This record gives sequence, C-alpha cells and structure tokens, in this order.
Amino acid sequence: MRIARSRVAAVALALTATATGLAATAAPATASTGNPYSAQASGHAYRHGAVLTRHQHELATGWQAQHASPSSRRATSAQTLSYGGGVDGIGVTSGHEKVYLVFWGTQWGTQSTNASGNVTFTNDTAGGSAKLESMFKGLGTGGEAWSGVMTQYCDGPLVTAGATACSSSAAHVGYPTGGAFAGVWYDNSAAEPTAATGAQLGSEAVKAAAHFGNTTAASNRYAQYVVLSPKGLNPDNYKTGGFCAWHDWNGDVGVSSAYGDIAFTNMPYTLDQGASCGQNFVNSGSAGTLDGYTMVEGHEYAETITDQNPAGGWTNTGSGTYAGQENADECAWIAPGSTGGARNVSTSTGSFAEQATWSNDTNSCSSSHATVS
Repeated sequence: MRIARSRVAAVALALTATATGLAATAAPATASTGNPYSAQASGHAYRHGAVLTRHQHELATGWQAQHASPSSRRATSAQTLSYGGGVDGIGVTSGHEKVYLVFWGTQWGTQSTNASGNVTFTNDTAGGSAKLESMFKGLGTGGEAWSGVMTQYCDGPLVTAGATACSSSAAHVGYPTGGAFAGVWYDNSAAEPTAATGAQLGSEAVKAAAHFGNTTAASNRYAQYVVLSPKGLNPDNYKTGGFCAWHDWNGDVGVSSAYGDIAFTNMPYTLDQGASCGQNFVNSGSAGTLDGYTMVEGHEYAETITDQNPAGGWTNTGSGTYAGQENADECAWIAPGSTGGARNVSTSTGSFAEQATWSNDTNSCSSSHATVS
C-alpha cells in the first residue's frame, strides 16, 4: 500500500489512536511518493502493498484528504484499478496459486506438528504458524467466495496497459481449487537478523525457491514465498515504519535469481504489535488473537496474485486519494459490519478473519464474488 483508504474524520481518529497508544508512527518525511505517512516514504519504494498500521493508515488518509485536488477526480471510480502491462511478462498469478510458507531463523524454536498436521513452534505460543498453514489449505475449499473477487483480474497479450476490465478470453487470476498451500520450510540454518533488510528478505525467498526445487522460471510463475519472521524481531524496521507487512519480487530489492522472478512477502510476527496490526479486529477475546495475522497475510496474498511483480499488475493509477494502491489497500481496516468491512471467511479447514478487496466490476470492496474463469 502506498497510500491508505479515506475515511470520515480521519484526523480525529488519528488523534484518538495516538492517545490510546495504538501504534508507533514513522516520522513524516519529504519523499517523491508524496504522502509522508506512506510506507514507501523515505526511499522505501519496494514496500508494495504494505499494510499500514491502523494509526498510520489514519494519518496517511488524513494527509491525503487535505492535499487532494478536486481536479484529480476521474470519469471512472476513484478506486478503479488499471492493468500495468506486466513486468518481465508477469502481471497476475494467472494459474493455480502456490503459496510456500518460509519460517526463517532459529528463533522460532523447536518445530513440531499439531493434530491437523500443521506446523507448530515452541516460540509461537499463539499458534500463528498453524493458523496460516490451515488458512492456505482452506482457500478454494468449502465454496468460499472470498477468493472469487480476485479472479476478475487478468494479464497476458490480450490485455493492454491501462485496461480497467478483462475480456473472457484473457488469462485470469486462478481460483485456488483444493487449497493454495504448496509447502512449508523451517530454515533453522541460522538465526534471522534482528532487523532484516529488504534485500535479505528477498535473498531468503530465493533460497526457499531452491529448497523447494523450484529452480526454473516456469516453476515460479504462479508461486509466492511468505517469509515469516519469529517473535521479537523487526524485519525492515516494521515496528517503527508504520506498517505491518508488504510484498514484492526479488529484482525490485536488488537480489538476483537464477530461478526466474521470485514473488515474496515480508510477514513479521505482527502479534507483537497487537491491535495496531489487527488483533481482535473481527473477533473478541481469545477468538480474535490471530485476526490480524490472517488479515495481514490475506491482504498480501490477495495483492500478490493480482500484482505479482509490482506494479505490472492491477493498481490505482489515478492521482487522488487512492493513487498507487493495490486491491487490498483500498479496503484496508474497514470495520466489521460496515459496507465492505472485514469478516470471517469459512473454509473446509476453519474460519479466518479476512478483509474485503476491491472489485472493479462491482465498484465496491467485496469479500464475495462468483469465480471468473
């Protein structure tokens, strides 16, 4: 996310968040990205699709509301996404999604599995690792329609740069029939750096591709690697950077790959940040402990499959409030019960808190859509 979704009384909410200590705030900085509260400010252009913390999100929307020009309004919806033409021929994940979970660093502790066969770690007492594995095993099962929203987007030679709709003959984002989970790896060869850089995260993703045997461009065309950091660490300084996670591809962070382009996510242990990264956003009590963990990773997953090599996929190319955003950015932190608000998504493996994502063809933030194929 480069900028965040507008909301009523953004400035007032930001002040409230400050008073309640909801999150640390990145210091404003003059940057070419325009909005000083964007996760990409201060030269961090690789932070595509960054989930801003709730407080940072309000600061960003408040700043944008004050600086937006009325002339920036377009004939189409202000939130309409456009096709970027692809990067290295890649726009979206136009095939069955393969999600690899990479638990990086000895700080995760001892690995085991639970009764469902999902990975667990002694230093992950909240059970985030098993929850995410279960989530990706469940997507595309039980008739869940959250994944259907993303299938309206497409890429390939039948789509021109700047297009805002897809023909039925174009290659669309695939529906993850039977699950999106492709594998899990505990890389305990060494400790993860305390504050891994974007390049170090990208290098770990390339290393993971080799581990899984995905050593050709074709084997990585529909793959993404979620680099998960253990409790207590600060990958890319997210704790003071005002964001919860982001996604990118290896070339954008200056990392070479002999295996084709590698899409990856920087997924910190967001439970360390509590409500600022979504804890109890949908569910109360212990049922909501992992709300933010699934919502934030769901956000990055949805953006990776619709903008796999940023910004060659679908982004907002306008100059208004939503400029530069991806599909999940435009619907971030909408309260449950509100139109387009976050909710629980049911699959054959359980129920998971997820946010809505932007739907061009319904002109709305949606968490349910018929599959387009």
